[in-house]
Amino acid sequence: MAQSISSNYSPTQRLLHWTIALLIFFNLLFPDGMNAWHRIIRQGGTPSANDISSANIHAYVGIAILLLAIVRLGVRIMQGVPDETANEPALFRVAARLAHVALYLLIFALPLSGIAAYYFGIEVLGSIHAGVLKVLLWALVVAHIAGALAHQFYWKTDVLRRMTID
Repeated sequence: MAQSISSNYSPTQRLLHWTIALLIFFNLLFPDGMNAWHRIIRQGGTPSANDISSANIHAYVGIAILLLAIVRLGVRIMQGVPDETANEPALFRVAARLAHVALYLLIFALPLSGIAAYYFGIEVLGSIHAGVLKVLLWALVVAHIAGALAHQFYWKTDVLRRMTID
């Protein structure tokens, strides 16, 4: 299992975290190309080259998220993570662990379900992808950000700093 490292995440871990975060936000905020492509297909139409290109951007970003998540998980296993902060109540530490596991699961499940829907036509996974998984990801992202801000401003710990600077 992963060993504890210094009080900060490594530069590689920070780069992967923020790159994946930006790509996730991109796909969450700009799904229009994929939505338009899906609507055309569902109505029996033929997507234009522009429609396909727009949908491909969403798909390729999702594939990049999946590949970077695999790398990130490998780096996490090899390098470990900083110790939990003792200033946080035990209930919140458990909630944070569960939220991180759920985030990792979603970071894998969303691209995989999107690939299954877009490339293999498994519509039920596309519905799950664009529905419940997307909503769960938004909820966990908001909770993750709220947790980081609570650490910074309420508990006054270094949790946020560990993922931002050395």
